[in-house]
Amino acid sequence: MFVASRAKPNRKYLRTVEMALRLDSRLLMRKIRDLRCLTSRRHRVKEKWAATRPKYPPTSLALHHFDVIYSSQLGQLWPSVRVALLSERKYGALLNNFCNDVFVDYLSSQGCRDFVTDSTGGCEILQLMLICCYVLIQLVVCFIISAEHVCMEQNADVEFSEKSDSTSMEKRDISGQHHLSLPHLIKCFVFPRGDITRFKPARPDRSGLLGYYLMDAASVLPCLALDVREGHTLLDLCAAPGGKTLALLQTQAIGFLCLNDSSVSRTLRLKRVLHSYVPKELLTSERLRITSLDGTKWEEIEQNTFDRVLVDVPCTTDRHSLMEDDNNIFSKSRTGERRRLPQLQLQLLLAGVVAARPGGVIVYSTCTLSHIQNVGVVEQAIHLAHENHGIQLQVVDLRPLADMFRNTFHFASDLHLGEMVIPHLAANFGPIYMCKLKRLT
Repeated sequence: MFVASRAKPNRKYLRTVEMALRLDSRLLMRKIRDLRCLTSRRHRVKEKWAATRPKYPPTSLALHHFDVIYSSQLGQLWPSVRVALLSERKYGALLNNFCNDVFVDYLSSQGCRDFVTDSTGGCEILQLMLICCYVLIQLVVCFIISAEHVCMEQNADVEFSEKSDSTSMEKRDISGQHHLSLPHLIKCFVFPRGDITRFKPARPDRSGLLGYYLMDAASVLPCLALDVREGHTLLDLCAAPGGKTLALLQTQAIGFLCLNDSSVSRTLRLKRVLHSYVPKELLTSERLRITSLDGTKWEEIEQNTFDRVLVDVPCTTDRHSLMEDDNNIFSKSRTGERRRLPQLQLQLLLAGVVAARPGGVIVYSTCTLSHIQNVGVVEQAIHLAHENHGIQLQVVDLRPLADMFRNTFHFASDLHLGEMVIPHLAANFGPIYMCKLKRLT
């Protein structure tokens, strides 16, 4: 009986194995409906009954949307930009000048360089080259004019003298147009082009302040474009999470800084960032004000007040929309919110324009490639500011800033308003769009 009882299970096992070998592997996988039986009980996780997986996740919807829109907007450039957006992004390390310990040597030893300082010399050389070329052209024109009037020597001398005076005047205008002063205290370290090495987390010093802040290095450019001077009052209308705010504070030149964000939770995150990087004595109410108000209604609070205004508006955040399903603007539940983005951005930019004083500067920035959210919003704001508020705006040329940092970032080449950093595999920063406006009246 004992031997017979052992023989039956063996025959059943052999039959099961024989049948399994005859079945197609695809059919066999269909027979296995629940793979949890192959997992130990202690490692099993029961899915929530109320949770349903979307057929098309937000990241897939975002990619489809970008393929349709950006393929026509960027043309042959889109495939390479698409690959870069789907790849790991590069970061920069914004040096914290309020930290007691010196991290410059440490970051330099890792192979990093400060792209802000390294580009200053190249910009000055470029400015001199442009001025010399312009003067040379003017001299050639003057020589031709004088040659044509060689029979009238005196008139030719007078004309040449007038031309020389106008040439020197225009030379000064060009110099002023291309002159761009950068705050020497803003330092952001990046790895060389093509190097995808990750930064290590920042360490606190003896007072508990962190040594550097990791962010997209291209996000520093709108702060440089603001051109903050000593004693300026500054409004950051959409300040959270705080990277650009921290970069502006590194200048140590701001007389009074007003930070606002409509989201209470994001404002709390902003406060945590400031307390981690800035000494408490610099966060007093005499120097700083943090609010959680609707930025579109800032006109009801303050007008004609600030020397500098940064309007870093909410947008489709292209890179986040392609990489993360959580808090994704392309979720079906947020379709209406996404469609209203251009109108919200326009209202925020107009509020920033009204908040700036005459002669003040406004910088509008996004982290999207969308033409509608970038150039389209700026064009409407310029028109509506004049029509509804009687404010005349002048677009400030940012090409000198772009020329200064072309060794670090990849810039779009066909924009008639502002500048845009587009992702590139060798320099996978951005996207960042920025446009600088000066309020004339």
